[in-house]
Amino acid sequence: MNLTYKRATIQDIDILTKTRIEVLRAANQLPDDVNMIEVEKQSYSYYEKALCDDTHIAYLIFDENRFVGAGGVSFFQVMPTYHNPSGKKAYIMNMYTVPEYRRKGIAYKTLDMLIADTKRKGISAISLEATPMGRPLYEKYGFVKMQDEMELPDNVIQA
Repeated sequence: MNLTYKRATIQDIDILTKTRIEVLRAANQLPDDVNMIEVEKQSYSYYEKALCDDTHIAYLIFDENRFVGAGGVSFFQVMPTYHNPSGKKAYIMNMYTVPEYRRKGIAYKTLDMLIADTKRKGISAISLEATPMGRPLYEKYGFVKMQDEMELPDNVIQA
């Protein structure tokens, strides 16, 4: 393996968007025939803005010229709290490794790079959602399950 970790730029928007759709299909166990056109369009728009205003950082991993993985982190602001006086938060997302490259340390290194970038921005509140496959990686890194968050399901909002 001859791996290269590249910080994504706006020129990488097509591969970022394509990878986002692959990640969502895998995480939600969606078949290829599920229509993702609107999600793809909105993801493209998100990257257009967030890569330029530095509210998202992503890395693309290549073996020679072959794409083998990606990972990203989104930054956002909430009201300050006792435990997070700045109110700045980071959300790790879009972690993906091509199946035959898994269990080789690629995701761990990508996660480490994203967290280093987050720390350089002075942000210490970092969270993520973990699939069953990804959970061991995040636990190994030191992430712990959150206990106090709640979410209002879509079906309640739409009612």
